[in-house]
Amino acid sequence: MNKISLHVLRIGLAITFLWIGFLIFMEPEVWGGFIQPWVVELLPVSVKVAMMGTALLDVLIGILLLLNLFTWLAAGVGALHLVIVLITSGFNSVTIRDIGLLAGSVALAFEAWSNRGNK
Repeated sequence: MNKISLHVLRIGLAITFLWIGFLIFMEPEVWGGFIQPWVVELLPVSVKVAMMGTALLDVLIGILLLLNLFTWLAAGVGALHLVIVLITSGFNSVTIRDIGLLAGSVALAFEAWSNRGNK
């Protein structure tokens, strides 16, 4: 990935995933409030445990993106994660911005996949 715009996208997504992961770690119950009731009933673990797992995933994605390691995989998993967030949280004034993050993650995943052997 030689283009400056792709580096800006990667770093921006990395910071976003890291930041949200740390925020969820600090208040998992608050962030669990965004989960739709029908999803809570399906969870095999408590909402707090589910949110801690979400926070861990967000931080891992952020670290991989920040370090430019397995970028295609991190961006792809990030995109899938954002689809799940949109489904389980619904569309509202807070989660609607996840569509932009999803688009950026998908774009980065495709670009990184096509350039994976060119480093």
